[in-house]
Amino acid sequence: MTTADSVPPSDFIRDIVSADLAAGKHSQVVTRFPPEPNGYLHIGHAKSICLNFGIAREFNGVCHLRMDDTNPTKEDVEYVESITEDVQWLIRGWADHVLRFKKPGSGRPEAVSPAEAGAEPFYASDYFERLHDYAVELIKAGKAYVCDLTPEETDRYRGAPDKEGIPSPYRDRSVEENLDLFARMRAGEFPDGARTLRAKIDMASRNVWLRDPLLYRIRHAEHHHSGRQWCIYPLYDFAHCLSDSVEGISHSICTLEFEVHRPLYDWILENLQVPQPRPHQYEFARLNLSYTVMSKRKLMQLVREGRVSGWDDPRMPTICGMRRRGVPAEALRQFAFSIGVTKYNGVTDVAVLEHSIRTHLNQHALRRLGVLRPLKVTLTNLPENHSEQLAAINLPDNPEAGSRLIPFSRHLLIEQDDFMEIPPPKFFRLRPGGEVRLKYGYIIRCDDVVRDASGTVVELLCTADLDSKTGGATSNRKVKGTIHWVSAPDAIRAQVRLYERLFSVPEPDAGDGNFLQHLNPDSLQTVEAFLEPSLAAATLEERYQLERVGYFYLDKESQGQNPVFNRTISLKDSWSKGTAKA
Repeated sequence: MTTADSVPPSDFIRDIVSADLAAGKHSQVVTRFPPEPNGYLHIGHAKSICLNFGIAREFNGVCHLRMDDTNPTKEDVEYVESITEDVQWLIRGWADHVLRFKKPGSGRPEAVSPAEAGAEPFYASDYFERLHDYAVELIKAGKAYVCDLTPEETDRYRGAPDKEGIPSPYRDRSVEENLDLFARMRAGEFPDGARTLRAKIDMASRNVWLRDPLLYRIRHAEHHHSGRQWCIYPLYDFAHCLSDSVEGISHSICTLEFEVHRPLYDWILENLQVPQPRPHQYEFARLNLSYTVMSKRKLMQLVREGRVSGWDDPRMPTICGMRRRGVPAEALRQFAFSIGVTKYNGVTDVAVLEHSIRTHLNQHALRRLGVLRPLKVTLTNLPENHSEQLAAINLPDNPEAGSRLIPFSRHLLIEQDDFMEIPPPKFFRLRPGGEVRLKYGYIIRCDDVVRDASGTVVELLCTADLDSKTGGATSNRKVKGTIHWVSAPDAIRAQVRLYERLFSVPEPDAGDGNFLQHLNPDSLQTVEAFLEPSLAAATLEERYQLERVGYFYLDKESQGQNPVFNRTISLKDSWSKGTAKA
């Protein structure tokens, strides 16, 4: 199978990069992934990470991880740390050699490996002094001015796509006055919102982003990285293109909503003395995923209202949530590869993501046995103290994964759903008088049932065909059904969390926008399961398939004798058939 870790994909952005290198436009490809540290990364960011780091990997370039931290009121060290961890996890072993951080102890954009002692991500805030100087350069050239309009007045004066804007009454201030006011803004003389610095471009432009856009605003707030050094902060459009220039970015790859910003990106670079060649912005369609919301504001609402346990709740589309659920980084990279890079917005079916996860786990998850909803089985023709070890393979089609021994005894547990007293046609599991094979073990026959006071079946009395042991010399007798099991006296108890999609409709944001009404009430069920004893040694480095049940991953909250496993995904998609069950 073609994967993101083997054969590189092909798309219009990669074609552009290849052509630029062939033409000698750039000597090295330098990309960047520049999130704002105001929330946790989600699956949409994973697409951008894989694109930017993938291009750097494929063209022997480098990719900078940069925090676009220009709004101190919404950003926090917590988000910086989570973003750094998520990026390094997602690309580890694939493109970690192209990841570049800031040189230790230097605010200069000198790229080093993150493994170097003290290395940390790039920060737009490290360039605040240089950005300030660029702003002064624009003022001196008569291309920027200090404006006293309120935010509401600024929006009103800007007009609309079908209506020209109105010039600010402060647009024609002299260069001297603008320099003085801007210096006083930096000195902290004015309160928040009192004044802004705006570019002087064209209030009649058909592109509203060129109608004298804001470059700086006043914010008397402590910054997570620069502290109290500044009380004026550049806006995204000003800081982003100049940060790209300062870092020598060759290809600035953004999502499609920034396409209308590109003329402003180019205008700023064209009107300042910046190094050549200048970076160029390219846009691609962002990821929209069915049964999912990816607005940071809405994800934060889910967390703050306690609808989920946190940003890393395994039902969340955050990278940390998916990691905690047990989704492998390789599966996310393969998903990003499979959906491609286009200029057209659309909605990707979440089943595509789930297919990538299942495909990877099917090839790599170690097989184990576990029962979620137990029904007792007693093998009456075995002595009470019977105990033996059965051989079980760890991974089909991979002899190098080896095998293990699992205990087998007189008393077993099977799934309640694997027995029916009055079964429907083509029910090949256990029934009164019927036979099934125990996985890796014997064929058993159900002879009788034991009921509780309410009449519910609580135990099956069965006979084992002791000549039918799997792998034995007389194991050729065939039966149609095979079920999983565990030895009751040897099984370990574990809390198992069964996760489903967080939302019950494909487009939770559609209609009136009240996405909370579409929360799936059955997105989490918790059961006490019984697992084969080898899972007492489960680690966070492994994924497991409980045979015939699903794929599972040890939760970080597991402690000693109280393991907790999260269901990463079921063995097959039952959701689309309307029969999704935990």
